[in-house]
Amino acid sequence: KMDVICGGPSAVKAANEEVQKICDEVKPRVEEKAGRTFDVFTAKSYTTQVVAGTNYFIKVQVSDEECVHLRVYKMLPHAGEKLELTGIKTKKSHQDAIGYF
Repeated sequence: KMDVICGGPSAVKAANEEVQKICDEVKPRVEEKAGRTFDVFTAKSYTTQVVAGTNYFIKVQVSDEECVHLRVYKMLPHAGEKLELTGIKTKKSHQDAIGYF
């Protein structure tokens, strides 16, 4: 199903329901790291990297002008598919491309 080189990032895709659920789940941790709350938290696009689990790099709209970029690690199914917020970049514009960081 995944036609990516192992370890390489996938093509950027429009966010779907699964990606929005990931964002909703890590939102409290994102707000904690950013030091503020977000009224809007809409996943726009994402790319993935298959490691021992999956790294998700997600562009999330938080206002009319601003996006935040998230790096979320999803463990393998046997590890409980737990999510870990491993990176955040704030003050990104809608034009800023999402990618590995």
